[in-house]
Amino acid sequence: MSKLEIRDLHVSVNTDEGAKPILHGVDLTINSGETHAIMGPNGSGKSTLAYSLAGHPKYEITGGTVLLDGDDVLAMTVDERARAGLFLAMQYPVEVPGVSVSNFLRTAKTAVDGEAPKLRTWMKDLKGAMAELKMDEAFINRNVNEGFSGGEKKRHEIVQMELLKPKFAILDETDSGLDVDALRVVSEGINHAKETTDSGVLLITHYTRILRYVKPDFVHVFVDGRIAEEGGPELAEKLEAEGYESYVGTKAA
Repeated sequence: MSKLEIRDLHVSVNTDEGAKPILHGVDLTINSGETHAIMGPNGSGKSTLAYSLAGHPKYEITGGTVLLDGDDVLAMTVDERARAGLFLAMQYPVEVPGVSVSNFLRTAKTAVDGEAPKLRTWMKDLKGAMAELKMDEAFINRNVNEGFSGGEKKRHEIVQMELLKPKFAILDETDSGLDVDALRVVSEGINHAKETTDSGVLLITHYTRILRYVKPDFVHVFVDGRIAEEGGPELAEKLEAEGYESYVGTKAA
């Protein structure tokens, strides 16, 4: 059983006008096998939380702690966080010209595991993961995300999750830009990866539609860089019906 503990996390983002505080004391604990959904309006700090956990240099930690099984995540480099078991599926996956999907994924797997996967099993695992996400095997030889549709990029992110088997997966608006069919496929991929690894999942989203397929254990309402309310799946239904208006301008609970 693994545990990711976020305690009183304060984060600022570097802008041309100087440092701008975004997170104002976030407390959150995720255990293996749990799915936590973070929902909130635009600009509430949801993506800032995701990128801060992953180690993006644009974001400065000004207070608080993040522990993964007792180890200080904030003292780790980005690659050390990945090897420790953190994974980030980006809202806007970047294109990497000149690097094939196959080489990228095998290099990532080698870096995370500390040894290269055996070739005789690697292609089988890669093709199996791509089949799970209904991606054509031709993508194996294409450059990473180059010319991919939005849905194909999101599927590729979950292929990475399937193969890297993280302890905790942070999914930053993985549902954005997906049509109904792609949303169902991506959601099934998330569920499969979670079930086969017992990963904890931090799912950031604006909408409840993905939560119909990826069932959350806990829902957290994020407003003004804080968690304003917490509850179970029923809280997502409340947000669907009422929106975020009642939380705007309120203090964290």
